[in-house]
Amino acid sequence: MLRLGRRNKSRVIDRSPSVRSVLVRRSVRAGYDSAVTNDGNRRHWAGADGLSADAAASPEVRRLLRNRARYEVANNSYARGIVLTLANDAIGTGPRLQMLTDDPEANAVIERVFARWATAVGLPETLRTMRMARAEDGEAFAVLASNPELNSPVTLDVRLVEADQVTTPDLSILDDNAIDGIVFDRFGNPTEYHILKSHPGGSRTGLLGLEFDRAPAESVIHYFRTDRPGQSRGVPDITPALPLFAQLRRYTLAVLGAAETAADFAGVLYTDAPASGEADPVEPMDAIELEARALLTMPSGWRMEQVKAEQPSTTYAEFKREILNEIARCLNMPFNVAAGNSSGYNFASGRLDHQVYFKSIRVEQEHLARVVLDRVLNAFLREAVLVSGLLPLRVRTLIASDETPLHQWFWDGHEHVDPVKEANAQATRLTSHTTTLASEYARQGRDWESELRQRAKESALMAELGLTTEDAQPALNRTGGRDAEAEDE
Repeated sequence: MLRLGRRNKSRVIDRSPSVRSVLVRRSVRAGYDSAVTNDGNRRHWAGADGLSADAAASPEVRRLLRNRARYEVANNSYARGIVLTLANDAIGTGPRLQMLTDDPEANAVIERVFARWATAVGLPETLRTMRMARAEDGEAFAVLASNPELNSPVTLDVRLVEADQVTTPDLSILDDNAIDGIVFDRFGNPTEYHILKSHPGGSRTGLLGLEFDRAPAESVIHYFRTDRPGQSRGVPDITPALPLFAQLRRYTLAVLGAAETAADFAGVLYTDAPASGEADPVEPMDAIELEARALLTMPSGWRMEQVKAEQPSTTYAEFKREILNEIARCLNMPFNVAAGNSSGYNFASGRLDHQVYFKSIRVEQEHLARVVLDRVLNAFLREAVLVSGLLPLRVRTLIASDETPLHQWFWDGHEHVDPVKEANAQATRLTSHTTTLASEYARQGRDWESELRQRAKESALMAELGLTTEDAQPALNRTGGRDAEAEDE
């Protein structure tokens, strides 16, 4: 034991090995300013931890985030609009399949049969719901199951399951290779999903909510964004924006409350006379009933002045703009898309902001195609070959010889704000041979082979009817578009 004295005060320092190790661990020699902890930043970094990805996204944490995100989306019109816009822009009217095998007839048959099945199961609606669920819940689960009541020769169905139902209620059956609702093999591949037979928030939760099905990984699609290595479950995309949504709503309610409070008082009586002055006595806080369009007299020594409304302040709109811009940033969404308002944008600013947003949409579409659509296509083809008379023999042979035939997915194209400039740029690219018809049609979400066949039919019909290309063009385009519009006006 060592006793030290300082400023007439003494303290005892224990030099035992256990205490020395604690002192060594607490002594951090930081070469980076951000690694220094002091009184000024201690509270700011209090929430920083070294938890693993799965430990940080524990079942309780994910449950709280899901509930709060759903609450904001259900009660905040900006949150609802942002989530809906994100789903509509990412999915659009739904993906279109194009087969790329060497057999054109087989490609056409598969594309036609798949399009009919996708319409029967409502595949575009399902994908939009999955994208919205990822924004609110952090993840979406789809079970590939048979539905005999489906209006399609292929009875494969895509049944969505909320993240709340994918959990393991009996933790005693989990091993080291399992994470809440998902069992992995030693290589990290999911082998089994535990799905509750009823929603834990529903009125019928089964036997104390412990009844669940063990679904093989081959029949379950897990759609979420991996933000950290080793992450097994997703958190809502709008998680960083949840406190900001709350601030936006509180500030709006505060501004409205202040404005209403000021409007409740038609006027206030006040006097400049001292407390012992000669003003007539007036009952404090007494309310005076005012008659419309009447001439009033005030007590001697008193005068009335109207309350000036200070809300909304001149910074109210600026505050909403800045906080919405911060909210939308975590989704790579520009302000004008999040707010539905482009009044402060010029043409160049709008295009520049949309480039980042559309690139993010393309990344999400590729993720959806790889994680969801390819799995759905494989399951559909396995079911389709079993339906008698649905596919020709050569198509069945093609599917059997290759588990995943070559294919690609088309999505809706993004409309250009200036179609004339885009058309001129497209013509320049085609003329200079820096692009192809397949690429240009793909930008618009269309199949170049189908479009050329349609063009050939139109040309043949025009020749049959004795029409020239100019005759078949709309009258608006013959004089350059804008001039024709001006003449029509």
